[in-house]
Amino acid sequence: MDNLRAGIIGCGDITTGKYFPAIKAAGGVDLLAFCDISEAKADIACAAHGVAGAKVFTDYQDMLGLDLDLVFVCTPNRSHSQVAVDMLRSGKHVMCEKPMAVSSLEAEKMLAAARETGKLLTIGYQSRFRADSQYLKKAAEAGVLGEVYFAKANAVRRRAVPTWGVFLNEELQGGGPLIDIGTHALDLTLWIMDNYKPKYAVGTTYHKLNKDRNTANAWGDWDPDAFTVEDSAFGFIVMENGATIMLCASWALNTLEVEEATCTLSGTKAGADFHDGLRINGVRHNQQYVEMVNTKPGTVAFYNPQSVKPEVLEMQTFLRAVRGEGELCVLPEQAVVVTRILEAIYESARTGQPYYFN
Repeated sequence: MDNLRAGIIGCGDITTGKYFPAIKAAGGVDLLAFCDISEAKADIACAAHGVAGAKVFTDYQDMLGLDLDLVFVCTPNRSHSQVAVDMLRSGKHVMCEKPMAVSSLEAEKMLAAARETGKLLTIGYQSRFRADSQYLKKAAEAGVLGEVYFAKANAVRRRAVPTWGVFLNEELQGGGPLIDIGTHALDLTLWIMDNYKPKYAVGTTYHKLNKDRNTANAWGDWDPDAFTVEDSAFGFIVMENGATIMLCASWALNTLEVEEATCTLSGTKAGADFHDGLRINGVRHNQQYVEMVNTKPGTVAFYNPQSVKPEVLEMQTFLRAVRGEGELCVLPEQAVVVTRILEAIYESARTGQPYYFN
């Protein structure tokens, strides 16, 4: 089967760290177009990953007329929607890095374009493709947890503020840790619960540590003047069926309870969390139990099987769907709901009032 013809828009850290290795590992893709506002970055990426005849662009619109099967959108959050919509309408399938968009209106535009064109659109929520996430999703589908009526979506760092790129720029990113890492935790939680009908949300955001210096940050001290997004955000979401979700997102918090892209679920039959690995708890034979689920590959002498990395499985799933050999895992309809909830938390924090959905 011929390789898929692909282009990539945005050649920054997420592309070099996630997308290029995943594309190479998945195979079956010829990268023919590289776009970045920095021509130097696009040139470097093209030289390292492009096939013969690959071209470099500084304006993604110059790629609209190219004969490509698919594109990867890895630009700052603010431009996700416009770039994805234009690419879909030019006849290309799209994988867009998370979050889907900076607002529900922009996310809905992306969904509408996918439906109008019949092209595939998915969002880069690779946490779904971890072995522990996949196991818990199957367990939930099998009814192991029963009805999940309480959950915590966890995306908390003690001191790990990203100091590169545009992460601290509210205009380009649309927010801080809530839209950056909180989006992963919320997506994972909603997906395992299989609940996409929010009723209302209450949120708070904080700029308590933005001006700190000598921060012991993982990537060095941040620039207080450039740190315009929140350092922490918290949300309380009630779903139409009465289920409750608590969302905690922070890049810098004085806490030892550090977890990222995890969730805690409580159901009528059992509960689950990702503390020190995947744990499922409940009552059996009139006794409380805790099961530790080992999702790591085992080893024997001279043999060490390598599990497929989440980002590679994510890529393989998307490429199979493009070829008509499988279904998407991350549906745009689901990603729209994630964006709506994040937007509701920001709006509630701004107004000091609960945000009610339609």
